Amino acid sequence: MLRGGGCPRRTRRRRKTATWERGAREGVARKGNFCRTRRAGSQEPTSLRGIANRAASDKAHRFRNLFGMLTVGYLLWSWQFVNKRAASGVERKDAWSYQDNLQENIEGLVEAVQGGWYRAKLVLRRYIPKLNGKMRPLGLPAIADKLLQVGVSKLLEAIYEQDFLGCSYGYRPGVGALDAVRDLSAALRSGRYHYLVEADIRGFFDNLDHEKLIELLELRIDDKPFLKLIRKWLKAGILEPDGAVEHPEKGSPQGGSVSPILANIYLHYALDLWADQWRRKQAKGDVIIVRYADDIVFGHKYG
Repeated sequence: MLRGGGCPRRTRRRRKTATWERGAREGVARKGNFCRTRRAGSQEPTSLRGIANRAASDKAHRFRNLFGMLTVGYLLWSWQFVNKRAASGVERKDAWSYQDNLQENIEGLVEAVQGGWYRAKLVLRRYIPKLNGKMRPLGLPAIADKLLQVGVSKLLEAIYEQDFLGCSYGYRPGVGALDAVRDLSAALRSGRYHYLVEADIRGFFDNLDHEKLIELLELRIDDKPFLKLIRKWLKAGILEPDGAVEHPEKGSPQGGSVSPILANIYLHYALDLWADQWRRKQAKGDVIIVRYADDIVFGHKYG
């Protein structure tokens, strides 16, 4: 276990640099993380690698012209990351139907986006049962919106994978829930943490503050059309099963392709960086923090 605590040591070699060891660049997911997103047979655009390198080398840089990267070629590349088995949205067109005329469909989508007349379609609301007997609301975007969100997510990922701390495990490339459980278990077996607190941010996805999220994104992004696109998805109407349409003032629907990374960005600033600062300046004794999306475990040597 690492001296001083923080994030647990990642046992996989590809994550071993993401640590919270005192005296190091603590908890930073270092340059090169972006490369983990590559799939067999795919080649990420060099522009994305350039963004990742710039984000890693200049933590104060604000990116411009991300909007201009949403080209036909880029979205054709992004199509491979769309979940083809996911349920369709309000237009009832699944991924396979969209793929039948993929080139033409993407050309029309890019023309609308770059021309300024793109409008996000209603998000189809569905409810699925949770283990506690309650229902979890999901939001199903239209397939074109989903593809565009994937493209935007990859741009955000290239930037923020260089900023995220090692204690964040949820919805990130190359790491997941099993890694969080394994690394946390290994840290706890060391016997250095005598007090544990498990926390779940109640209704986080339903209550995410839109304006605060945009403010946080502006710390790294200086591209108004790009941020306007994200705002359109946040404000998109939600079609309930009874036919009613909700116009959200807060929240980001679970089920949208861009929602996971937006949630991670928000919690990176609101929780991870705050916890890291508290650990450095105020905490006494060893501290460990593991976060998977909005579920967190805190471990401390002293109560």
